[in-house]
Amino acid sequence: MDSIENKPVVVNEGKNIAIIAYITIIGLIIAFVMNGDKKNAFATYHIKQSLGLALTGFALGMIGMIPILGWIVSFFGIFVIMFMWIMGLMNAINGNEKPVPLLGEKYLEWLKNLK
Repeated sequence: MDSIENKPVVVNEGKNIAIIAYITIIGLIIAFVMNGDKKNAFATYHIKQSLGLALTGFALGMIGMIPILGWIVSFFGIFVIMFMWIMGLMNAINGNEKPVPLLGEKYLEWLKNLK
């Protein structure tokens, strides 16, 4: 029961850090450093989601170096990444701990050791 009562406090404290995490790679680094001393569960959740999106974007960039097929995959992948990014940012703004569509659950699984 105690964790349910503290949930709004945790969300409010970590909301700014969570939003910053979605604003470019520099914002992700800043959010990671800001969350370093006083760990906030809400901020950590969104940092994991944002890091997953960044790594997926990097992988998509590598695929984009392959002529023809890679260009096509990269072109359509950019729109998917943008959709996922917008959904993650909106979840952070609204104080929701929902994974981004498609790969959000995998990001949590892959980055479970990130505290």
